[in-house]
Amino acid sequence: MISLLIVDDHPVVRDGLRGMFSDDPRFEVVGEAGDGEEAIAAGEKLRPDVVLMDLRMPKVDGVAAIKELAGRGVTARVLVLTTYDTDSDVLRAIEAGATGYVLKEMPREELFRAVEAAAQGKATLSPAVATRLMGQMRQPAAAPLSKRETEVLELIAGGSTNREVAKHLFISESTVKTYLLQVYSKLGVNDRAAAVATAYSRGYLTLP
Repeated sequence: MISLLIVDDHPVVRDGLRGMFSDDPRFEVVGEAGDGEEAIAAGEKLRPDVVLMDLRMPKVDGVAAIKELAGRGVTARVLVLTTYDTDSDVLRAIEAGATGYVLKEMPREELFRAVEAAAQGKATLSPAVATRLMGQMRQPAAAPLSKRETEVLELIAGGSTNREVAKHLFISESTVKTYLLQVYSKLGVNDRAAAVATAYSRGYLTLP
């Protein structure tokens, strides 16, 4: 069972999300917060598996809350759930440490899958968000990605773990990690989610 903290400044939205997730045996809603300040306190106290985080909230916004949670050693995966898909919002959230970024308009089962993926540390971007990133002005990387680096990143973008990538490409997990480190270096990022987002924005990855 995945423990979940719901963060949104609209009580009606929180009520709807709580009811939706509470009705599914895969999830347990352990807490709620109405702004980033409350989210930080609840995340530190409850230590959920996943924080479902809105971005635009009073007092402390979602991006600041994501950074603060990480700074306090809270290991919960943060899945941004918002109505906004502007380029700046997406990149700021991912750079702050969000595992994924999805929109409130997505169907229930897709949201459930996104939360499950986030709990496993898999990068998750809704198609609409990926499209926004692809529409950004493409910036040249320090060096082009090799064919194998691109293959690894495509599998990561599809939700595969390092072990699954290794099995699919018939290489070791340590080799997968080496390729990922090379990708991070070339794209100027520090984690999987940021690598996927940047790869979409620069045209290394395309939507299926």
